[in-house]
Amino acid sequence: MLPVIRRNSLFPSIVDEFFGKDIPGWMDLETGISSPSVNIIEGKEDFRIEVAAPGLEKEDFRINLQNNVLTISSEKENAKEEKDEKFMRREFSYMQFSRAFSLPSSADSEHVNATYKNGVLSIAVPKREEAKEKPRREIAIA
Repeated sequence: MLPVIRRNSLFPSIVDEFFGKDIPGWMDLETGISSPSVNIIEGKEDFRIEVAAPGLEKEDFRINLQNNVLTISSEKENAKEEKDEKFMRREFSYMQFSRAFSLPSSADSEHVNATYKNGVLSIAVPKREEAKEKPRREIAIA
């Protein structure tokens, strides 16, 4: 089993909100299940989750949102068959993964959207209006 990275910090970060304190490695060697790499970006207007998943199609993904937990999963089965006069060879491969992210309270879970382009699944989770950064303003002294 790959080591788990433990982050020690006095101040919580956006990564802690999504991942918790433990960040998993690429593959669990006991089960053989792999997880694609994920980037999480906090912008001024939204949170973005980017999943590196080359070789998949947008139809291969399932994205669900329940109780403020966003779950991204995929299942894909490939079968390859070769026939010759004396032999037949079949190869099967099956790939699946599932990743779950707890959305922060500042996320607007009603307006999530997703796109898949060039092997990257991008999910945009807008921030609630009250959580967006307000421009600086000067306050007059009375």
